[in-house]
Amino acid sequence: MTTTELNVAKAAAIEAGKADVIVTVGMATCGIAAGAAPVLEAMKKAVADSGRTDIRVKQVGCIGICQHEPVLEAYIGGERFTYINMTAEKAERVFTEHIVGGQPVEEFMLKEKNIPVRNLMQTTFMKHQKRVAMRNCGNIDPESIGEYIASDGYAALAKVLTSMTPDEVISQVLASGLRGRGGGGFPTGLKWKFACSNRGQVKKYVACNADEGDPGAFMDRSVLEGDPHSVIEAMAIAGYAIGADEGYIYVRAEYPTAIKRLEIAIDQAKKLGLLGNDIFGTGFNFDLKLRFGAGAFVCGEETALMTSIEGNRGEPRPRPPFPAVKGLFAQPTILNNVETYANIAQIILKGADWYQSLQMPGCAAGTKVFALTGKITNTGLVEIPMGTTLRTIIEDIGGGVPNGKKFKAAQTGGPSGGCIPASLIDTPIDYDNLAKIGSIIGSGGLIVMDEDTCMVDMARFFLDFTVDESCGKCTPCRVGTHRLLEILDKIIAGNGTLEDLDRLEELATYVKSASLCGLGQTAPNPVLSTLTRFRDEYVAHVVDKKCPAGVCKNLLRYRILEDKCRGCTACARKCPVGALSGTVKNPHRIDPSKCIKCGVCMATCKFGAVVKE
Repeated sequence: MTTTELNVAKAAAIEAGKADVIVTVGMATCGIAAGAAPVLEAMKKAVADSGRTDIRVKQVGCIGICQHEPVLEAYIGGERFTYINMTAEKAERVFTEHIVGGQPVEEFMLKEKNIPVRNLMQTTFMKHQKRVAMRNCGNIDPESIGEYIASDGYAALAKVLTSMTPDEVISQVLASGLRGRGGGGFPTGLKWKFACSNRGQVKKYVACNADEGDPGAFMDRSVLEGDPHSVIEAMAIAGYAIGADEGYIYVRAEYPTAIKRLEIAIDQAKKLGLLGNDIFGTGFNFDLKLRFGAGAFVCGEETALMTSIEGNRGEPRPRPPFPAVKGLFAQPTILNNVETYANIAQIILKGADWYQSLQMPGCAAGTKVFALTGKITNTGLVEIPMGTTLRTIIEDIGGGVPNGKKFKAAQTGGPSGGCIPASLIDTPIDYDNLAKIGSIIGSGGLIVMDEDTCMVDMARFFLDFTVDESCGKCTPCRVGTHRLLEILDKIIAGNGTLEDLDRLEELATYVKSASLCGLGQTAPNPVLSTLTRFRDEYVAHVVDKKCPAGVCKNLLRYRILEDKCRGCTACARKCPVGALSGTVKNPHRIDPSKCIKCGVCMATCKFGAVVKE
């Protein structure tokens, strides 16, 4: 394909996509799991049966409002209508009553403060966001290269191949200030610069980390499912910049929809001459291959990932030498994650200054995608300017903590990150600001916790994950994380001492400083940050033998308030171990020696007579 042919294809794709009415159904993993496929088929059938040729129905990726899936959107007469929690039957009503009848079905529409919202962009969930990496997600059919081309797809690749030198490409990425979105935040342009020497003389590789492993993180998966060509185009640009003719995308085998769409996209790009030999007639050759990960968290570390691509057990290698010098198959290699690549084409087309203008003043450049989960009203994917405060994310975009509970903390960076307490809710979210308070952005997981969260238990949850995921190659991580977990188990069981807290902090510091790779070096972060910010909870566990949040079972005690107990016997009849005693219409009691602290009595009581202490 030549640049002229690309422009012709773009014009044709734009023309083909025109329709008086466009209906989209979110068909990413979240939508499919919620039942989007029958919704899509019902809408297609309704249109086909009607004989209307001015209505176009298509699948799209995830738009980010995951808790409202399946999501159907209709674009009619310049207006956008967002329908949520769809079923096939509801879709038929939308077609009959709205698309044909002209009357929006308000009861199915996205609402904000009990007011129907026609345009998703009007909601507080969206108005603080700026879409760069997710610009096409929810808008284009991810299995159509034509729709990607119609949205300026492959225009950036054409630009660099026909009017920019490799060094100019690297300079623009450097000037943009783009930093790696996979966890470490290393400057992307600098990484490319390190690998650019000896172009054409040494075999080089471009790699993509799509092995998203953090609990609660699904940003990269959504980009691959909603806009796979953005990653392919960016990898080709990176190949041109450093002098590589081959690339690998390392994607989790647990992402079947992402894999399917990547395979389709790569095949489409090859057929149009956008991958392969002599791209745009410039003599540049670049090919892409997929490799599937088996779900090992450690393979998110760059050297472990490359070792796995080579067919070996995924274990990290000592650095130096760094991958830019000796990486995949012992050749110079650059590795970026999905979200990092998803920014590249826009930086090339719109310029470094444009990208720098997106963030809040004094913060890192660009935007960041977060998977907003936990005790929050609006869960889903959000893409915000760097420097947006945690308060804006939680209260405005996320809609606050539900059920009248108080915000307690947020965990950023997953198992490798740290917790941010409520007292620091006005912290601007970017690399340096989070580092100052003992946390990291990581890949973009953001888990919100309320007053019912035990911070000791939370630290144990993340540490238990990293213990399971440690490859075992180095002793500090293999043994040290186990010892940390044992101390936390002791504390949660009610057997901890104040000396254990000192030992926990000392050992966490050793593991952090002595481990071989990023997994071990960051594994103690949840422990250290909670010890720093919530030490009083640890003290309560070891001194008072109480869990302030009422979570740790061994430290709980259930008690019946005599003045509230009606003697209905419901709790006694439900107790699985016969720990409750009492007669009808008289207050009951709980035998602590028999109680297994399952909470059935508290859940059963309709009078609030059972309390947890």
